[in-house]
Amino acid sequence: MCEWILCPICGSKTRMKVRGDTVLENFPLFCPKCKRETIINVKQLKLSITQEPDAKTQSR
Repeated sequence: MCEWILCPICGSKTRMKVRGDTVLENFPLFCPKCKRETIINVKQLKLSITQEPDAKTQSR
């Protein structure tokens, strides 16, 4: 059984499919509709979002 991964931000279908036995950790999921990238984890068709702090610019 395969299912499409939906974008956690806008809810549209992405270009990725996962099977029931697929395990993804810290996977960068790109949404072609909203043009955003989200770091996700998938285990047994359960999707969870990994929150990462935004990169800070270096100042001298």
